[in-house]
Amino acid sequence: MSAPMEATSTARAEDVRAAVERMLEARSLSYVDGPVPIPNDDPFLLANVKRIQICDTDEWIETHKVLLFWQVKPVVHVFQLSEDGPGEELGEDDTLSSFNEWALPAKEFDGLWESLLYEVGLKQRLLRYAASALLFTERGVDPCLVSWNRIVLLHGPPGTGKTSLCKALAQKLSIRFKSRYSMCQLIEVNAHSLFSKWFSESGKLVAKLFQKIQEMVEEESNLVFVLIDEVESLAAARQAAISGSEPSDSIRVVNALLTQMDKLKSWPNVIILTTSNITTAIALQ
Repeated sequence: MSAPMEATSTARAEDVRAAVERMLEARSLSYVDGPVPIPNDDPFLLANVKRIQICDTDEWIETHKVLLFWQVKPVVHVFQLSEDGPGEELGEDDTLSSFNEWALPAKEFDGLWESLLYEVGLKQRLLRYAASALLFTERGVDPCLVSWNRIVLLHGPPGTGKTSLCKALAQKLSIRFKSRYSMCQLIEVNAHSLFSKWFSESGKLVAKLFQKIQEMVEEESNLVFVLIDEVESLAAARQAAISGSEPSDSIRVVNALLTQMDKLKSWPNVIILTTSNITTAIALQ
């Protein structure tokens, strides 16, 4: 259950959470995804909360048909949305941004998760997997004993909402792990901007990008999401370089990028999100 606070609210999140829980205890209701009306006789909630939303009950509803208030104790997530838009990092020619950066949870992505409609349970399984990967890493679970990975690949035809789902997933996780991480950030990498027309400049762009990401992840209180859209473009560049139709500088860039991604996996506070339209083009091993 989510309860985003008003941007002007100065109330403590703990107080808002307690008020929402008291309001729920005073009511008898069945749980289904959707808004919960804020009582008109509760001035504290009216002044501090934008809305109260029940979410992620789809899989329960599919199994139990109806979920009553006494069957579960809802988890209430209270948070304030960042009003800042994306920050851009320009490339060497000052025309193409090498990455965009958001502070999460962001106002721009508010409601995005709920607006994406897929088969029942798909979003919940993805959310559980990513959340479990973060928890397993944090608690030192051996990946040889329990199979998990903090690199997520979403693939499918163009226009199916893969990029939006990645951003919505990052938003969702930033809310769920707000008590563990004081800051959450989303870095959207423009893969095409990493290839420069000048020889050896591409490697410098990759180094600059990952130096920025490295500074973020070194802060243990930061949770960082790295989004690489259309990741098959990296594989295509690599294959073209191998076949001789592209300069050797291209393959060095791709190899450097993959090496840096592999290093990022050693940090427990990073999730790498990737999308692809053509999975057969991905041969990055």
